[in-house]
Amino acid sequence: MESSDSRKDLPPPPAIIPADVVKTELGPTYEQTKKAATPRRVPMARRGYGAKGQRIQLLTNHFKVTVPKSNDHFYQYSVALFYEDGHPTDGRGIGRKVMDKVQETYDTELEGKQLAYDGEKTLFTIGSLPHNKLEFTVVLEDVSLTRGGDNDSSRGNGSPSESDQKRRKRPYHSKTIKVQISYATKIPVQAIAAVLQGQESEHFQEAVRVLDIVLRQNAARQGCLLVRQSFFHNNPRNFVDLGGGVMGCRGFHSSFRAAQDGLSLNIDVSTTMIVKPGPVVDFLIMNQNVRDPYHIDWTKAKRVLKNLRIKTNHSNTEYKITGLTEKSCREQTFSLNQRSGRDGDGEVPTIEVTVYDYFVNHRNMRLQYSADFPCINVGKPKRPSYFPLELCNLVSLQRYTKALSNLQRASLVEKSRQKPQERMRSLTDALRSSNYDADPMLRSSGISISAQFTQVEGRVLSAPRLKVGNGEDFFPRNGRWNFNNKKLVDPVKIEKWAIVNFSARCDIRYLCNNLIKCGDMKGISISNPFEVFEESPQFRRESAPVRVERMFEAIKSKLPGPPQFLLCILPERKNSDIYGPWKRKNLSDVGIVTQCIAPTKVNDQYLTNVLLKINAKLGGMNSLLSIEHAPSIPLVSKLPTLILGMDVSHGSPGHSDVPSIAAVVSSRHWPLISRYRASVRTQSQKVEMIANLFKPVAGTREDQGIIRESLLDFYSSSGKRKPDQIIIFRDGVSESQFIQVLNIELEQIIEACKFLDENWCPKFMVIVAQKNHHTKFFQSGSPDNVPPG
Repeated sequence: MESSDSRKDLPPPPAIIPADVVKTELGPTYEQTKKAATPRRVPMARRGYGAKGQRIQLLTNHFKVTVPKSNDHFYQYSVALFYEDGHPTDGRGIGRKVMDKVQETYDTELEGKQLAYDGEKTLFTIGSLPHNKLEFTVVLEDVSLTRGGDNDSSRGNGSPSESDQKRRKRPYHSKTIKVQISYATKIPVQAIAAVLQGQESEHFQEAVRVLDIVLRQNAARQGCLLVRQSFFHNNPRNFVDLGGGVMGCRGFHSSFRAAQDGLSLNIDVSTTMIVKPGPVVDFLIMNQNVRDPYHIDWTKAKRVLKNLRIKTNHSNTEYKITGLTEKSCREQTFSLNQRSGRDGDGEVPTIEVTVYDYFVNHRNMRLQYSADFPCINVGKPKRPSYFPLELCNLVSLQRYTKALSNLQRASLVEKSRQKPQERMRSLTDALRSSNYDADPMLRSSGISISAQFTQVEGRVLSAPRLKVGNGEDFFPRNGRWNFNNKKLVDPVKIEKWAIVNFSARCDIRYLCNNLIKCGDMKGISISNPFEVFEESPQFRRESAPVRVERMFEAIKSKLPGPPQFLLCILPERKNSDIYGPWKRKNLSDVGIVTQCIAPTKVNDQYLTNVLLKINAKLGGMNSLLSIEHAPSIPLVSKLPTLILGMDVSHGSPGHSDVPSIAAVVSSRHWPLISRYRASVRTQSQKVEMIANLFKPVAGTREDQGIIRESLLDFYSSSGKRKPDQIIIFRDGVSESQFIQVLNIELEQIIEACKFLDENWCPKFMVIVAQKNHHTKFFQSGSPDNVPPG
């Protein structure tokens, strides 16, 4: 964090973009992508093992995989599926059904080979099929939707979009599918064993991918919902209600990983969100939080229901929702064919009937409440197919991909929590129920999986000693420390500030007096607030953005100039809709530091935590590492060293169309490592490689990239020294992107350095920090979590 007295050293901040303008940068250029495609740098081999710390025996959720020495190959084939008329099949879900039918029907032609199919366009076998190109024809009876599929099946019995006569002549909706299988390449099974013995093999990742596809196929055959390498059984015991018609579904992640001890199967608990199965109307009432169907917003309902799958009360066929009718059930009409023969022109006579009339009078069904509401359409644009609302039930295991509310997110975290022993039991049960040893593909390749957790030796590192105010040393215990009776290393002085109160329940005078008193104990000098802005009760029914704007009008009218910071008191702790608009207004639009609180219990511990945040935001420093203060950090304290932290955040589920945001923090005031500045840029959505680390302006000697800002700031804040070493912590990239980080991002950083000084050659280290892995540790013979460190 930067101190207030050093801000004059900083380069000018980037211009604030108006809220209605989104500045989006493109992803990596063609040249950058080409460089990554022909890698010049690769990750270095491990040079040795650490020895410090107290040794501890651990169990981990990796299960040893035995791979026999073999000259076999995985043969890869491309799969294409067509209808009789030559059109490609229009759904993913149909693929597994088709390939299961091929294996069952043409076992002799396949010479008994087991198929590992990815559900889309690729399959693998052990050993080759009889020919490089094979064609088969299969007939699927009663083609309806399966898990994850989107094959149209909207004209089963009971839908009034087609004549009853036609349908009764064709009781099964069968389809003939042509299957083309073409040889693509082969992958040596030995590639796995070679890498595990320390030899290089370009085929290792492909071979492991085949094994991962076998796991997915195993789960698909058990009727699981598949989400990448995770799978979820249709068992109500695994469901937890999150409110709003959404449920958390607990399942398992499983993937093969290369480890020091060989190949292992990593199994972990995983959770996804699904829509609550049952009557569609009940889901809509819960999802929109309304009392009854008469208050449902049907425009919202149309969006949330699209592509969800239903079954109807009077048939077991599954359909996919394609829309809702504009008219109500008693007004929506369609043409019903008459059974009385043909007219003079040979045409079957039709009459117009309403959907309501058809189901009540022609099908003798009792409808209690559907008459006034839209019908559910499961047909295609030119051949709609309608059902009354109350006949439709959402089927189980359908992913909910919209963004969760704060309350739902908090509920999910709370209900997903498991104690170590409980998690171990879940994983053991998952391995047993998956029964991988019986999988024909794994058996034919000779691969076996242990049922025991792998035992490993860990080391518990001692906690680093901290330096707080007055030069006092401080020792964290059990991964925690608090600042009771301690002063801060570099406390700020707060003179111009104000309180904004959106909560009717808060005692402002009591809060303010205690905050000033607590600040004094920490060394923070806090003047009385310039003003307390209370929200007028008449605005509390307005939308959150309007309430924020009204408050800012009051702030502008009373404050003589911009304050150092605003303390904002929110009405709710976990799901306040004020929070987002308030932060956007302060940080993006007007550039004011703000701290939000929703106090339920005001005591010293609570106020201390709030003050630690405020002090850091205003450029102060709460604590230092003792070795940083000395300074005696290995390598870093001896030579000027710049530390960079880099990450890219993408739109959350339900907001995937927003630009991705790249952020880089860089250390300043060497030899300290606890002060940082931040740079932020937008770039193309879902692009993980940072595009603007180096950004030369055509025809000039100007670089508008992030790294130049960081280098100039380090130089001006560190006694006019250029860094001799640059350590980069890169978050959020997968193993498959390591090469890109080294050959796209690191290349840009080197170019930014050369742009400032051609003769300057600092040393670089790139450290990838991976948090979202599935490796978990357990203490052997203990119910407790592993200790910190």
